[in-house]
Amino acid sequence: MTDTERATEATADGITARYRETESERVLTFESSGGTAAIAQNVEGYAMLKVRPTADGDELERYYGFDMALDHAAELLGTTPDALPVPEAAADMGM
Repeated sequence: MTDTERATEATADGITARYRETESERVLTFESSGGTAAIAQNVEGYAMLKVRPTADGDELERYYGFDMALDHAAELLGTTPDALPVPEAAADMGM
């Protein structure tokens, strides 16, 4: 499976979210005028979620729950978790 086969995108309130799968990870990235944030999980979907400043950046923290990872991502962007659009393909991330 290539990165683009599963790519989905959602935009709301000036924030763009992009979901993709690589050979080893599921990656949800957020981009806004406030910066970037990324949430990653192994492709099998059972490991903890890693929050990073960018898709390829160093891991900042790990979380079991998607809601906690979204909270941290929102903090990096200077917004609230409710403002983050989540593409349908990424809605089942977390344990």
